[in-house]
Amino acid sequence: MAEYLLGLDYGTGGGKACLIDAEGRVLAYAFREYPIIIQHPGWSEHDPHLYWKVACEVIQECIAKSKVNPRQIRGIAVSSALPNLVMVDRDGNPVHLAYNLMDRRATKEVAWLKSTIGEERMFALTGNPVDDHPMLVNLLWEKNNRPESFRKVFQALTVDGFINFKLTGKFTVNIGSAAFYGVAWDIRRHKFNEDVLHEIGLSKDLFPPAFSCEDVIGEVTEEASKATGIPQGTPVCAGAVDFCVSCVASGTTAEGDVQMNLGTCGNFGIVHKTTDFLREMLVCPHAVESRTTYVTIPTTTTGGQLLRYVRDNLAHFEVEVEKILGVSAYDLLNLEAEKVSPGCDGLLALPYFMGERSPLWDPYARGVIFGLSLSHTKGHIVRALMESVAYALYHNFEIVQSAGWKINLPIVFNEGGARSRLWRQIITDVFNVPTVFLKNRAGAPYGGAILAGVACGVFPNFQIAKKLAEYVDPLEPSSKNHKLYREYYKLYRRLYEHLKEDFRELARLREEHVRREEVSS
Repeated sequence: MAEYLLGLDYGTGGGKACLIDAEGRVLAYAFREYPIIIQHPGWSEHDPHLYWKVACEVIQECIAKSKVNPRQIRGIAVSSALPNLVMVDRDGNPVHLAYNLMDRRATKEVAWLKSTIGEERMFALTGNPVDDHPMLVNLLWEKNNRPESFRKVFQALTVDGFINFKLTGKFTVNIGSAAFYGVAWDIRRHKFNEDVLHEIGLSKDLFPPAFSCEDVIGEVTEEASKATGIPQGTPVCAGAVDFCVSCVASGTTAEGDVQMNLGTCGNFGIVHKTTDFLREMLVCPHAVESRTTYVTIPTTTTGGQLLRYVRDNLAHFEVEVEKILGVSAYDLLNLEAEKVSPGCDGLLALPYFMGERSPLWDPYARGVIFGLSLSHTKGHIVRALMESVAYALYHNFEIVQSAGWKINLPIVFNEGGARSRLWRQIITDVFNVPTVFLKNRAGAPYGGAILAGVACGVFPNFQIAKKLAEYVDPLEPSSKNHKLYREYYKLYRRLYEHLKEDFRELARLREEHVRREEVSS
C-alpha cells in the first residue's frame, strides 16, 4: 500500500504545505500569503486565526492536486519561523494577535532582564542573546502592558505548537522551537530553569510539555479531520524550527554542513555538536538527533522581505506586467539589477528595515540608502539591497570562521530569494567560497514531511535526506569581485557605527511624536 507524508510550514509571509510519497517525490505543494500587521513602530504581528485557515486550505489543496487517498497519509510535521508567540486561553482560543520574529516592542523588558538576571547568566543557560526578543520577553511585555488580558493566557505556544494543538487537541512544544522561549530555557537540558522563571515572575504552568522533534505527540482529532480532510487518527509529530527542517530538505544534516536561505529573513545555518555556543548568534536543536545536535543560525532580519518591499512599494509597473504577461515581478526586478555592476556605482545600503539581529542585535537600526544620486536607477537600488544582505550575512560568517568550527563547502542555497542566480553570485563573491543550488526547493515543508517520515517509521533515519538532495548550478567566487566587495563591506560596517546613536535618537523622536498625537486626539 502506498504511503504519503505531509509537511506544513509557517513563515513570516505565509504558510506552505508539501505532500510527498515514500520515495521522497513531491506530489503537491500549496502556499498562502497572510498579512504582516504593523500597528506601531517596532511591532510585527499576524492574525493567528489565519494560521488554521491557511492550514485547512493548503492541506485540502495538496490532497486535491495529488489525488492521493488521504487515508494513506502516514504522518504530519509542522514547523515555523522562530521566535513567534501565540497566546491562547484554556479553550485554545488566541488572546491578541500573534507575535512574529520581526517584533521588537519589548525593549524595556530586555533592559530589565539584563539588569535583573544578567546577560552572562542568561547566555550561559540559553545559548542565545536576549536581544532577539524571545518569547519570554514578549510575555513580560504582555504582563506589564496588558495585565487584564495576560491573566486570560493559559498557554504560550509557538505557531507550530498552535497548529499541533488544532490538529491533536494537545498543548505541546518541540525542543527546537522551545529554545526560542529564551531567558529561562536550558538549551542543554531541554527544560525550563524554574528558579529563573520565579525570579522574572512567570509561572511554569504557562508552558506546554516539551518533546524531541522526532517524537509523535498525538493524532488528528475528529474535529480537525473534518476541517482538513486528514483522517482521524493520523499521527502528528512534534515538529521543528523552520530553518532546521529546510536543512533536512537540503541534506544539511552532518556536522559542518552549511545551508543558506533568503526567505523573509536572510540566514545561514551550520550544523554542530559542540555546546560552546557563539554569543552573537541564534542556536537551537536540529531536527536531526535533536537531543544532541544543534544548528547555529546567523540571521539578518530582512532578507527576501527587502525585495517584497520593493515589489509592493516601488515596482507598480513590474506588478502590472506580471498580471498581464505572467512574468514574475521579482524576475523583472532581477533583470534590472543584472544591468548594474558590482558595487552599484557607489550606492550602498543598510538592510535593517525592521532592526537587526545577529551579530548587531539592534532593534533601533533602520534601513539606509547611502550615496544615492540622479544617475542611480531602480536597478541600482535593487542590487544595493541584495549586496547589503550579503554584507550582513558575511559579517556573521567572519565570526564563524574565526571560531574555528568545521565548515563543509560548498554552501548550499535553498529557499526564497536564492532563486535569483544574481543574488547567489553576489553572496558567493562576498563570501569568497563555492556555492551550489538545491534542485528540489520545496523547502521547509518538504523537510517537515521527511521528519514526519522518520518519526512515523516510514524512513529508518535521516540518511534519506542526503540521498534525496540534488545540487545544481555550482558557482565559484570571483577574486576581482571579492576584492571590490571587501572595500564596500568595510564602508558598510563603518556606516552602521556612524549611525548607531542616530538610530536611537530617531526612535526617541518618533515615540515622542506618537505620544503628542495620542494626547491631542
